[in-house]
Amino acid sequence: MFETSGPRLFALPCGADFATELVTGLRARMQDSPPEAMAQAEIYVNSDRMARRLRAVFDAGPACLLPRIRLVTDLADPFTRAELPTPVPSLRRRLELTGLVSGLLDQAPDLAPRAALFDLADSLATLMEEMQGENVPPEAIENLDVSDQSGHWQRALTFLKIIQRYFEADSAPDAQSYSRLALTLRLKQWEETPPQHPIIVAGSTGSRGTTAAFMTAVARLPQGAVVLPGFDADTPTDVWARLDNALTGEDHPQFRFARLMQALDLTPGDIRNWTDTPPPSPARNRVVSLALRPAPVTHQWLSEGPSLPLLPDAMQDVTLLEATSQRDEALAIALRLRQAVADGQRAAVISPDRMLTRRVTSALDRWNILPDDSGGTPAQLTPPGRLLRHVAELFVKPLTAEMLLTLLKHPLTHSGADRGQHLLNTRDLELFIRRNGMPYPQPETLAAWGETRARGDWASWTGQRFCGHDHAGKRPLPDWVTSLLALTEAVCAGPGIDGSGGLWKEAAGRKLHGVMQTLSREAEFGADMSARDFADLLGALLSREEVRDRDAPHPNILIWGTLEARVMDADLVILASLNEGSWPELPGADPWLNRQMRAKAGLLLPERRIGLSAHDFQQAAAAPEVWLTRSMKSDEAETVPSRWLNRLMNLMRGLPDRDGPAAIEQMRARGAHWLDLARASETPISAPPVLRPSPAPPTEARPKQLSVTEIKRLVRDPFAIYAKRVLRLKPLDPLMQAPDALMRGILTHKVLEDFVKATQIEPLDLTPGRLLALAEQIIGDPDEVPFPTTRSLWQARMARIAPWFVETEVDRQAHATPSQYEIRGKATIPALGFTLTATADRIDIDGRGGAHIYDYKTGAAPSAKEQRSFDKQLLLEAAMLDDGGFAPLEPPHVERAVFISLQPSNPKEVLAPLEDAPPEQVWAEFVTLITAYHDPNTGFTARRALQKDNDAGDYDHLARFGEWDVTDTPVKELLT
Repeated sequence: MFETSGPRLFALPCGADFATELVTGLRARMQDSPPEAMAQAEIYVNSDRMARRLRAVFDAGPACLLPRIRLVTDLADPFTRAELPTPVPSLRRRLELTGLVSGLLDQAPDLAPRAALFDLADSLATLMEEMQGENVPPEAIENLDVSDQSGHWQRALTFLKIIQRYFEADSAPDAQSYSRLALTLRLKQWEETPPQHPIIVAGSTGSRGTTAAFMTAVARLPQGAVVLPGFDADTPTDVWARLDNALTGEDHPQFRFARLMQALDLTPGDIRNWTDTPPPSPARNRVVSLALRPAPVTHQWLSEGPSLPLLPDAMQDVTLLEATSQRDEALAIALRLRQAVADGQRAAVISPDRMLTRRVTSALDRWNILPDDSGGTPAQLTPPGRLLRHVAELFVKPLTAEMLLTLLKHPLTHSGADRGQHLLNTRDLELFIRRNGMPYPQPETLAAWGETRARGDWASWTGQRFCGHDHAGKRPLPDWVTSLLALTEAVCAGPGIDGSGGLWKEAAGRKLHGVMQTLSREAEFGADMSARDFADLLGALLSREEVRDRDAPHPNILIWGTLEARVMDADLVILASLNEGSWPELPGADPWLNRQMRAKAGLLLPERRIGLSAHDFQQAAAAPEVWLTRSMKSDEAETVPSRWLNRLMNLMRGLPDRDGPAAIEQMRARGAHWLDLARASETPISAPPVLRPSPAPPTEARPKQLSVTEIKRLVRDPFAIYAKRVLRLKPLDPLMQAPDALMRGILTHKVLEDFVKATQIEPLDLTPGRLLALAEQIIGDPDEVPFPTTRSLWQARMARIAPWFVETEVDRQAHATPSQYEIRGKATIPALGFTLTATADRIDIDGRGGAHIYDYKTGAAPSAKEQRSFDKQLLLEAAMLDDGGFAPLEPPHVERAVFISLQPSNPKEVLAPLEDAPPEQVWAEFVTLITAYHDPNTGFTARRALQKDNDAGDYDHLARFGEWDVTDTPVKELLT
């Protein structure tokens, strides 16, 4: 096929449809060869996507025998494979390293925090793979001359010594060392008997040491060739000559090609075009090439810029979209993709920012467009991945109500049969937990609930499957994996059903089944670990996997990573998230070696990734139609444009003679058009705001009973009473009852009630010690307060107020004797058929028969002025008691009513103003108030007289507060 001698380097320009042009050039060179010659050819490509694309181009015709298409990462043929040991799976090596790092941390805990266990093991595995791929032995790192006063290098060496055993001759190879061994054997065979059939490496830049060595060897074969993607023929010779220093030039897009030419002793002039097809826009390629020159570039811009073509013509198919937020950026991109679907265009979004691409996918969903995402969905976010992680958490800590409901509601739980009845049972259980509380469900409590509702079998299954799986100690990894799979499959199957329900079905289930089978197979190589470590390991393992469904997506709407930019078979390419930190991504922190040390050892520099991203950018920016997009803000912070976009804009601004500023404005105008469309698509339908409500239901629908504590709300926010008592709406109780003021108040009341009762039996018990003992018994009970920290805090609060309470209690009992506790009372307004109810915390009777009403407050007590105006709880209780409303008590008079405020910082007694508001007057005012609210023309006004404008109510959202404010006039609505 090739008549000239090697080494042979061919190239395709930036923007070329690489797969199509590769096949075209191959067919042209073999048109005079017999048909079987094509089948003898071998083509090595850099990714599965490129292999699929090549196959599709061949399938499009004309008909021919197919060449053998392989990956550059698979260098072992059947003969060399027989001579090589079986490679160790990547997971096994990481599990082994996890055990080694864990043991090292157990011996020397000060080396690193335990939480970094898996990150350290993964980082060591990555470093080891890189060393093997670049053929760097451990001695090269250990012998580095490092002056380290902080001791960091010695700590790093402690970890690095762990991987030395894997470089020994008798050590089983991992994937990278296997590739290196396979390459060595193959090169040895080629030296002895060079292959005479065509071998082509296509689409790879040779960024890895093994791949670069393979490309160099292929280029020298009798019928070998390398076809470079995105070769920049506009780069001058003097610039190529400067791309020889990795420390200064590795971030340039053409650096790897320069290294390859140096290895083959070739010059840019020796590289021939694979085909004669021109790129979509040669003029634009010249502009981008000049913009990306290695620093310093200003003088090159000044000298070569004036010779560029007119920039509006060169950039006529380029759109610059600068959105105010990432959300606007994603929506504008989605709109353009929707237009591409309507026009029959093939469009691709290229971005390393997975959050942006997920936003784009979400925005496309409104038009039922599912893009073909090369990255897929992270395995830990798929339904089976989430369920596995949730079940693993059962081993870590006791089951909570939130965890139980999360598992019961998962779409795969009980998917074996009777899923509908399972959901009904789950709903009823959730309502029960919200009403009655069950912070830490137990099999007994669940069984008791099931018996009362004829759901015993389901409740027993729930208790058996979800309760009591937490484990405090370490276990072998195989035991953890076996327990996880058995429990998860049982959860998915349902009670009395074999199998695993829908756990391993669909694309995500099949993918996760393979992952977990691999983990089961390799688990024996892992170390003993705690439940927390196992859950972290599972999360880390699943986060490395992606799930793709190639049957569902739209065939012409694609989301690619930067590597897929080399495929270049799209009419429209959108380069998204062009901000520093996103594209290029910042190099990750290396805990082992700095940049200089990597260069000395022969490892890859952090700039390698930047250089590869720059090459991907240059490739993608040469497509027939290009969008360059970025958001100017991210999480309310200003963003910095990508260095490549910055260079391009700076170059164009500095060329007014080439109409550069005008070209930029045209590019921005095209982007602004789509941003306007995006904003228009989200403009809400105009609707008048709701007015301040004041519903007036008929008399028969109005509340016939209220408690004294609700009168304050009736005065301040009547709409809340309307919603609760007329509409009978109640805020949904929390799933996990928080240790809030209500719980603290209930328990404090019980402590004080039991304490006062005990002092009546034994007066000598009226001491702070006795009070604190009772507090420890009641508040310290885990069944009452299942929150250890809260128990300690509340007992500490009680300890602060105990001396004051005992001192004042002596005075209270000197004036009167405790008579009733938590006594219920009621009083009626016969003419209205209305009943007022109350529960007094405590009523004492003095020697003259007078009543002393006490109410405990764990917070601040209302002042006398507040009680007179709206907080009438004690005043109404006094009026009810005066009228015989608390049977069997019938005191001749109410001596006093007192709030006992138990604030630790300022405990005090606050008297109700009985002199200013005697019971008869209070009751008359109350009757007037209730009479008014029984008038069908009186509305229940929302937020009528709240103490503060920012006070929140349970029913503000129902009143649509925010569309109006308290200065608006209430609008009464007569209801029937």
